[in-house]
Amino acid sequence: MGTIGNLGTLIVFEVSTNKVLTFDKMTQSVKGRWTVHNPIAGKPCSEFLGPGQRTISLSVYLSAVHGVKPRKTMERMEKAIESGTPYKLVIGGRKVGSGQWVITDMSEAWGMVLDGGTLVAASLTLNLAEYR
Repeated sequence: MGTIGNLGTLIVFEVSTNKVLTFDKMTQSVKGRWTVHNPIAGKPCSEFLGPGQRTISLSVYLSAVHGVKPRKTMERMEKAIESGTPYKLVIGGRKVGSGQWVITDMSEAWGMVLDGGTLVAASLTLNLAEYR
């Protein structure tokens, strides 16, 4: 089995003969916190307050053909979002960021649905925020 990484115990990204669960289009935003002081006579002065909150966005494709249960996986994500549970994000054996992450929101695009309502494929976009 080829493990790519994981978001805590919530989801394991992997590639094997029985299962393919990967992500793509991962973007990370790293920010600083700034404030601007406006003196009466003079130019504004910027002051660095410290690091800002990092955010990550990634796309995940879920397919029953690749050994993943789309509906079950989406329901686990929904519970994590609604409970605010933080997780460590690990990719390639290395932690991403210095702390944990929460999923702030998720968008779903349902793909193929079979007779009887069985969801066969879906695409998710997960948005995460750094949690300390």
